[in-house]
Amino acid sequence: MPTRILPAVGDADAARSVTTLLSQLPDADPAIPVSDSTQLIDALGRLAGESIDELPEVVLVHERIGPVPALELIREVALRFPAVGVVLITTDASPGLFSAAMDSGARGLVALPLSYEELASRVQSAAAWAAGVRRHLGNGGDVFSGPGGTLVTVSGAKGGVGTTFASIQLALAAQASGRKAALVDLDLQTGDVASYLDVQFRRSVVDLTGITDLSPRVLADAVFTHETGVSLLLAPGDGERGEEVTDRSVRQIVSAMRSRYEVVIVDCGAQMTGANAAAVEMADTALLVTTPDVVAVRAAKRMVRLWDRLQVRKAEETVTLVNRHSRNTEIQPPLIQKITGTRVAGITVPAGFRELQAVVDAGRVQDLDSKSAVKQALWGLAGELGLVAAPEGAGKGGRSGKFRGERGAFGARRRWGGGQPEGDG
Repeated sequence: MPTRILPAVGDADAARSVTTLLSQLPDADPAIPVSDSTQLIDALGRLAGESIDELPEVVLVHERIGPVPALELIREVALRFPAVGVVLITTDASPGLFSAAMDSGARGLVALPLSYEELASRVQSAAAWAAGVRRHLGNGGDVFSGPGGTLVTVSGAKGGVGTTFASIQLALAAQASGRKAALVDLDLQTGDVASYLDVQFRRSVVDLTGITDLSPRVLADAVFTHETGVSLLLAPGDGERGEEVTDRSVRQIVSAMRSRYEVVIVDCGAQMTGANAAAVEMADTALLVTTPDVVAVRAAKRMVRLWDRLQVRKAEETVTLVNRHSRNTEIQPPLIQKITGTRVAGITVPAGFRELQAVVDAGRVQDLDSKSAVKQALWGLAGELGLVAAPEGAGKGGRSGKFRGERGAFGARRRWGGGQPEGDG
């Protein structure tokens, strides 16, 4: 059986060189190279959505791939697609980089300029390893698999705008629709998810930092399964411990959560840190919550500009949710959209202090009446964002929908490359 190889090379000249050499390998079936980390993850996700067997045996990651650094990208691929052998292509063949690549999950390293013999050897070794993992998966092994779930981050323009409440309701809506949902509290100093849901649990996101191999069992030990079925990864009880959570550990933790759940909601709070910035950068949808008042809208504009300056996320890639909206307020959604440069969600959330007070004070927001206008709005927002499962017989939406494309070199339908996938995802 031919070895399917997917190169991830950002530089055009390097891509041609890699493709030319791969075409000379015996029993090799190279795909059209992808040019950045986002294309690679999306391509692998579409393939894994069909079947593990659709994944290429080998992925080649060039050292100059972007925007995610090569080692971080290797770690994400290894976590989300363990049935794929990853090989790093680099000019630095030092023992230090080799060790770092292996720690990230690479199965080999090829030095530049490329050598036919070395490339053939590394590809063959990685392919053999991938075949062994797939045999193990076929026997029901306890290993992550799948394309990865939909990731939505919820950030507040400022404190007190309703970020945590919105995060919880989005997760509850996804879970109630039949999807396996998780809620991660990355408001590391002042996270209140546990208080809102009446949860007492000693484990937190801090317990996963510094762990290289986040196996399903390790993750399960840190996650609390709520009575609603939503899985919770909580913020630390001692706020100062939040400093232990780095952007690198967040990338690893979030990737592991996406591999295990269909929908992952991350409450990022209103404070900007390297940890929650990494989550926002990885998100399929970055939701920014504001209220229709001057102070909050100005704060939303500052947050959007901050994300843009730090190259975390562009304004047009951000969705703003207007909470506590009223037709009588002077600041309406179109004005907020103009000021922030973001896309304002089609659904706004009305003010509902009286209907929320009892469940918030009791720490049981899951008991909010289904007739509540606030709950109906937030659950409607979950539908707008594609977080709820479609009714049987309806087309699939969101990232979980299957993409189909034209036939390619693997002898099956090509589902990656530079072209846009077809379908309703």
